[in-house]
Amino acid sequence: MAERPISSLCTHAVAGARAILPLLISVLPFALIVGVVAVRLGYSPWVASAFSLLFFAGSSQLAAMQLLVGGAPLAIILITVFFINLRFTMYSASIAPWLRGAPAWARALIGYMLTDQPYMLSLYAFEQRPQLSQRVAYFLGGALPFWLSWQMGTIAGALLGARLPEGWGLDFAVPLTFIALLVPAIVDRATLAAAAVGGIAAVLMHDLPWNLGLIVGALCGIGAGVAMASVSEREHIS
Repeated sequence: MAERPISSLCTHAVAGARAILPLLISVLPFALIVGVVAVRLGYSPWVASAFSLLFFAGSSQLAAMQLLVGGAPLAIILITVFFINLRFTMYSASIAPWLRGAPAWARALIGYMLTDQPYMLSLYAFEQRPQLSQRVAYFLGGALPFWLSWQMGTIAGALLGARLPEGWGLDFAVPLTFIALLVPAIVDRATLAAAAVGGIAAVLMHDLPWNLGLIVGALCGIGAGVAMASVSEREHIS
């Protein structure tokens, strides 16, 4: 007997949830850090939680709060957030063909919930799902548990505040999460150059005010990646 549409969509949503489940271990410490840091910066738990709910921005959310408290100019805050979130422009462009024709509400919800982990999983899973509704169900099935975990972790961190022991070293989860996502993306000389140069530049420029070292590192990494891609292309032509 043919499977009913609703049942089929639930199957794909459950598949997305199962795929994201192991990655929730990494998002909870990250969310706790954001909540704790927000309170230690002087925000109330309610403001910290509302900030997370409205923007759902991860690392840029943390950077924006730190810059606001530090009195950074609005232009610096916007530029920093722009560079941190620049990767989502590429994410959107790469999955847009798979979601062409989706309802406006679905595209808006996917845009709001678009983060590194659901994106990476969906990018490979979309190829196995010929129907648009199946791809939408898979993405939302994985993104929703991730979103819920982030919100609960942020709220827990905001409520715990300064009572969470610093000796737990939860801040290590932040770079660990991004390293886990970065390493599989290094597939050629261009991406290797971008990662290496960008990382080294960001470390060397760490002491610049208002997190400008991050912007410098991003620009250096982009420049190195583009330059290496150009060299590889010329070698291929010749």
